[in-house]
Amino acid sequence: MSEGFDNDEMKEIVQDFLQEASEMLEGLDNYFVQLENNPEDRTLLNEIFRTAHSIKGSAGFIGLNRIVEVAHHAENVLNQLRTGNMRAEPAVIDIILEAMDALKVLVNEVRTGEQADVDIEGINMKLDLLLQWGEDTHTEISPEQEGASDGDMAAAVREEQALDHPEAPQGETPTEAPPGTAPSAPVPPPLTPPPPSAPPPAAVSTPQVVRPAASREEAANAETAAQKGVEGGQGESDQTIRVEIGRLDSVMNLVGELVLGRNRLVKLSGDIDGITDFERRIKEVAEAISQLNRVTTDLQTAVIKTRMQPIKKVLGKFPRMVRDLSRKMGKSIRLELAGEETELDKSVIEEIGDPLVHIIRNSIDHGIEMPEDRVVQGKDSEGVVRISAYQEGNSIVIEIADDGRGIDPEKIRRKAVEKGVITEADAQRLTDSEAVNIIFMPGFSTAEKVTDVSGRGVGMDVVRTNINKINGSVDIQTQKGAGSTFVIRLPLTIAIIQALMVSIGAETYAIPLASVVETVKITEKDIKTLSGSEVLNLRQQVLPLIRLRDEFKVPHVGDGSGVPEGQYVVVVQVGSKNLGLVVDSLPYQEEVVIKSMGQILSGIRGLAGATITGDGRVVIILDVGEILQDVSLRTKKRTPSIDTVSPERLEAGV
Repeated sequence: MSEGFDNDEMKEIVQDFLQEASEMLEGLDNYFVQLENNPEDRTLLNEIFRTAHSIKGSAGFIGLNRIVEVAHHAENVLNQLRTGNMRAEPAVIDIILEAMDALKVLVNEVRTGEQADVDIEGINMKLDLLLQWGEDTHTEISPEQEGASDGDMAAAVREEQALDHPEAPQGETPTEAPPGTAPSAPVPPPLTPPPPSAPPPAAVSTPQVVRPAASREEAANAETAAQKGVEGGQGESDQTIRVEIGRLDSVMNLVGELVLGRNRLVKLSGDIDGITDFERRIKEVAEAISQLNRVTTDLQTAVIKTRMQPIKKVLGKFPRMVRDLSRKMGKSIRLELAGEETELDKSVIEEIGDPLVHIIRNSIDHGIEMPEDRVVQGKDSEGVVRISAYQEGNSIVIEIADDGRGIDPEKIRRKAVEKGVITEADAQRLTDSEAVNIIFMPGFSTAEKVTDVSGRGVGMDVVRTNINKINGSVDIQTQKGAGSTFVIRLPLTIAIIQALMVSIGAETYAIPLASVVETVKITEKDIKTLSGSEVLNLRQQVLPLIRLRDEFKVPHVGDGSGVPEGQYVVVVQVGSKNLGLVVDSLPYQEEVVIKSMGQILSGIRGLAGATITGDGRVVIILDVGEILQDVSLRTKKRTPSIDTVSPERLEAGV
């Protein structure tokens, strides 16, 4: 926060303003997207005006004049919309959204104390020009001429630009905006819509125009603030969370019961002189411990609930992003949201934002076809991207579905071979499901050319990496010509989990129970070898095996003869893949608290963290996703056909 606020009370007021202003500005993005679809909605217009007025008033009270200045000019335009003197055309919304993005950058300026490079005069000039245009069209344009108002405003803006930029080379005139896009504003000359959440347009329609460096910085700052939203280290507001008072009351009541339980145990442990009835005392201690266990469990649940936030905090950023991207690409796309009140842990909320951004951008760029192509295929010209969130057991499921062209497994195979990811022979052995999952590999992309939306082969790799990092999984369901659905499964919380303890020799490891499908007791003769890799015929399914003893180099104990008579296979699942982990025994199941491995051990693959068990031992928690990924990469060349081998052939040794 800026050093100018050196009074503790003032700092608290400013912090409250930053929190509320950020939430209001994010809400305004969605309001404007709704307004564009319902320009005559007076209730929505009044709500937008009140929100902008509140931001201006609060900023004025604190003395944030730069915010007040931009908000005041935007408020003038909003008032014209509210009173019906101006219509909420897409071009009008473009300019107002640019002002909102500038306000986001200015709010972040107050938070960080670093001067933001925002062209306030240019933005105010655009808003004033828009206001003047609205007043002129209201008095001069007849109802039958309203359809041409958008183009007239663009012409007025270009005329103003010509006056403001006399240094433009002779003979070079700004081109018309393509059909379906809206003019931006006086700077720069080309009238194209801005990219997602960036104040100035990222792409210009005339390559001769050179954008000032300040505008590029402004775009980068605004894209970070408006598109990514919550991100670690962005500001103090990220370290706060709003909690319902009822939840805090519940925590307080449970803490009171915890204190009573503690006092009871202290009394019982201290008053031991002259005890004759030991059985009664043991019974009293057991009752006190049972009560303490119940209160602790309830308190744990209550504290977890205080960290829970509705997923709307993340999903609320996407209507604006979809609106800007679809306009930029000349596509007509509608975003549908469901389950916005589904709650997730704050740490999970912060990690899921980036993967969702990449998936949605991928759906818009690669999935949804151009309107004319959709009509030829018998589809509605407007594409649909639908995001649904719901709870399923101890997991939260997020589905991102589109009704686009789907993913073509043959195209994926062909591109993978061209890029040297796999050989031609391996490509033919892959099932369609396996081929589709190649898109998650680092550097892989099917795009013919690199754009500022996609094509570098980074996005989908980030998706799987970030989701695996929080013990989640992602799977793809696709049908060529009918669309694709990305299914993300996330834990309710990543701090405390149920884990299955497994033993290998003298070592004990913990496997997150959410990844465990089943456990099976086997003998050595049940294990078969296929092309050098061990597999198990489990109910007519060929299951790849990995011995954790060999994976983690655990030495044999006793006489060194090796394998015990009975072993266990823990069947784990990540996405649509199953893997069997061979262990010696399954001691018990326990709820564990995940602790970080620290900087020195954090880079070791296959380890998600550590925990301290009830008997005081430190136990490593396995990252099943990374183990499965490493095994797949390591064995693919040796056993590319495991998934296609029938159990009968396996038993016959073929």
